[in-house]
Amino acid sequence: METLEFIIYPDGRVKETVTGIVGSSCQEVTAAIEAQLGVVVDQKTTSDFYAQKATQSATVATQSNYSDW
Repeated sequence: METLEFIIYPDGRVKETVTGIVGSSCQEVTAAIEAQLGVVVDQKTTSDFYAQKATQSATVATQSNYSDW
């Protein structure tokens, strides 16, 4: 599940935490929000940032043996 959490401090700072988004696409998701909030002072990446989306692929081998029996 993808979630964005915002904590707004009394001095106006905003802490944004993104979870459930794998790879650098979290930056695309949050770019518009960050542009509206103002200047980004600090940014820390989590292990999800460096993870890759899991993909599965399968190869099916078929064998056709026809016998003259």
